[in-house]
Amino acid sequence: MSSSRLSEDAGLPDPADLPDDAGDTAPDLFPVPYAGSSGPVPTAPHASAGSAGSAGSAGSAGSAGNEGSSVRGRLAAAQDRVRPWSAWTLRAKLVASMLALFTVISLCTGAFTVVALGRQLTGQVDDQLKSSMVRLLSDRRGIDFGLDDGDGPPRGPGDEGLVAYLPTTPTTAFPDPVGKVSAGGRGPVLLTTEQLTELQGAGLRGDPKNIELTGMGTYRVQATPVLTNGTTVGALVIGLPMDPTERTIKQMVLVATMTVGAGIVLVALLGTWLVRRNLEPLRRVAATATKVSQTPLDSGQVALAERVDASDTDTRTEVGQVGAAFNEMLDHVDEALNARHQSEQRVRQFVADASHELRTPLASIKGYAELTRREPDVVPPTVTHAMGRIESEADRMSSLVEDLLLLARLDAGRPLEQAPVDMSMIVINAVSDAHAASPGHRWDLDLPPEPVEVTGDSARLHQVVANLLANARTHTPDGTRVTTSVRPEGDWVRVAVHDDGPGVPESLQPNVFERFARGDDARVRAGGSTGLGLSIVAAVSRAHGGRVELESRPGDTTFSLLLPA
Repeated sequence: MSSSRLSEDAGLPDPADLPDDAGDTAPDLFPVPYAGSSGPVPTAPHASAGSAGSAGSAGSAGSAGNEGSSVRGRLAAAQDRVRPWSAWTLRAKLVASMLALFTVISLCTGAFTVVALGRQLTGQVDDQLKSSMVRLLSDRRGIDFGLDDGDGPPRGPGDEGLVAYLPTTPTTAFPDPVGKVSAGGRGPVLLTTEQLTELQGAGLRGDPKNIELTGMGTYRVQATPVLTNGTTVGALVIGLPMDPTERTIKQMVLVATMTVGAGIVLVALLGTWLVRRNLEPLRRVAATATKVSQTPLDSGQVALAERVDASDTDTRTEVGQVGAAFNEMLDHVDEALNARHQSEQRVRQFVADASHELRTPLASIKGYAELTRREPDVVPPTVTHAMGRIESEADRMSSLVEDLLLLARLDAGRPLEQAPVDMSMIVINAVSDAHAASPGHRWDLDLPPEPVEVTGDSARLHQVVANLLANARTHTPDGTRVTTSVRPEGDWVRVAVHDDGPGVPESLQPNVFERFARGDDARVRAGGSTGLGLSIVAAVSRAHGGRVELESRPGDTTFSLLLPA
């Protein structure tokens, strides 16, 4: 393409003919490419790409579906491993909330900064384009729009500016579109026909616009009509490359991303340390509460010596308020437990003293009742019957007093005898006594071939087994089968008394081992009951380090005594 100049008849338009406001919407300067221009009009590059993409997507639909299922499966598995928000610790929630807030604010700030910077740089380019456009159109010294091939400095916008003239009415000076791009110190580079065609087909208006030029990248271009005698004969297009602006924006994005990432790491580390340090008093309060919760409080002398440290009871802080309230609660609980223990001690002492004192008069009553049977004189039958009843009730009261005295001693924590005890022999003797006391029941034994031994008090263990058998005898009718078994179970020895009687009422089962607990009238009672037999079983088992269990339903009742092997 040769150099050209405007003819004299295509003079420079007056600046008053320029658009008043670059922001006003102007008609499309080039709705179609100039018919006289050489070179084909480029087609939309996405037309063939779309068909190729369709074929490619159809070919990979199956594999994409499988990959989607696999990804969904992995996401579901990962979601199952993540604890719900409600299960997070307070420290984790605070750190996560702080990180989320910092990340959102940092991302918003970074995005705003990048957008503002991009607009600022683009505005500077637009201002430079406008000033260059005014300078080119107002220079009346043989103006050629900076398109000459002379060795003088380029008069386009900047060292890498683009200047092009796109005629709508061919003239001698400009029969075809012409344009060049300044290349710094290497001189101008003429635009190719393809690039000029892209400028023509870009639908340029009065406002600056970004255009992707083949082989040149993105340019910010602005077009203004060239008027001759009030008639538009062409358009002057100037532009500046957007590569410097894009590089600056990319660098800003990189800096913002690195800053946000470093800030997240720093906030995570410092936030975790700060939250942990500020929650340390709460952790100490929780540790004190854990120690108190592990202290047995159900019986005996209880000393709640644990308290929250004074440094964690400052009521000016939330944690201090919790610590102070917790200490006050512990003081009240300690006072209540001490009062309960003192009351229990007085009751136990009273029961022990009363039981001890009652033994002597009861022995005297029994002795005098027995003397009537040795009287040589004739005693009236009514007197004999009355004295017999007195002796019987005295025996019953003596048994009750002995039981109460035993329970008082066990409650006081008096140690029992510790010696090897053959539980098989104790069960055999107890079942033999029960058979003699109630021959109407069917008494069975289920013992292992080898003797089973435990360490304990032989007399008390015999009393426990006898009480369990007496309970079965008293609360079941004649003909009931009662099976007593002894079985080692790991570190324990289980002594079980099973019967097929009517069972223990469900409402009574939770309290069956309490003192003076009695069955309802549906349980047949062949003899008197003090209501202390099973409570003695429970107390003696606890004194030996064991426990008692009950499983009962009509036709299937089992009382079990578990002792350390």
